[in-house]
Amino acid sequence: GFLLDYNDYRILNEFSKQVKTYLSKKGVIGIKINPMIIKSVYKYDKYEEDDNKNYKFLFHQMLLAGYYHLGYNNFFESLNPRFEAVIDLTKPIDVLFNNIKKSYRTKIRTCYKNGVRIYKGNSNDIKDLEAFTLKKYGFNENYLKDCYTYYNKRGMIDLYYTKLDTQTYLKTIQSKFNECENKSNALNDELMQRQTNNDTIIRRKIGVDSYLDQYKTDLVMATSMLRKNPDGLITAAVAVIKQGTEATILIDSYDKRYKKINSKHLLIWQLIEIYKKQGFTKFNLGGLTAIMENNKYSGLNAFKLNFGADIIEYAGDFELITHKRNYELYRNFYPIRKLMK
Repeated sequence: GFLLDYNDYRILNEFSKQVKTYLSKKGVIGIKINPMIIKSVYKYDKYEEDDNKNYKFLFHQMLLAGYYHLGYNNFFESLNPRFEAVIDLTKPIDVLFNNIKKSYRTKIRTCYKNGVRIYKGNSNDIKDLEAFTLKKYGFNENYLKDCYTYYNKRGMIDLYYTKLDTQTYLKTIQSKFNECENKSNALNDELMQRQTNNDTIIRRKIGVDSYLDQYKTDLVMATSMLRKNPDGLITAAVAVIKQGTEATILIDSYDKRYKKINSKHLLIWQLIEIYKKQGFTKFNLGGLTAIMENNKYSGLNAFKLNFGADIIEYAGDFELITHKRNYELYRNFYPIRKLMK
């Protein structure tokens, strides 16, 4: 949206009039904006809605200035999401870690033990981020290069990636396999020695053996990974934009072949640590959908919110018509054009 004070109707109205006049002369029939007008904030631990007391006033100001509200979209229908996950970095670091869901804290610790480490990248590492994200986001291959070049001149972008030490990973999996195998053998010996009341031991052995089978599979994969990537393997990457006291994830992804290693969990946590130490007050994890059960984006929502993020809800899209007659022609022709396609 426009960089102006939406609280000041005089500025908003006059600026909008001048924009309409200028764009109309250029042949532009309308402009869509997504201003950062906060509607509500939902606290991560309570999901209690904290309404912006000034929101109705701001919304009415937009309508008076000639804008049309395009509705409260709940998914990703517009160019920008209407909901974002934002972590308050002003809290103590131990509180930030404890705010993370317990299972995620376990994944973070395990990921580190498995040999995953985070590194700061540069322009030479863009190709790794591209490899994970081009299919996911559908960006042109030059998109990230252009973003990095532009923001790097201003010191406003960071690239980070996680790298798995394949040798450490193999040793860790081998140790887990050996430990599990010893438990299985001990339970087997106990079964052979006891003649009655074996049901409990049998159930324990079934559970241990299921883990043992999984570690066998992991051991084969870890051995192959070390053989093919003796110098390590990049598993996740992220680009972060820094502005003022807020750091915002521009784009991120991970290698889905190694999803179970949970590199992205460690990456997000260590970014929280990094930007907290650097004095940033907010870490924006990016877009969410409306918090609704059993929709196809539930996994995306859960991942971000499980890091203790608050939900910021914005007003959504507004449209300013700059050439009414041509705009109406366009809108009337649009359904026909869709049928022609």
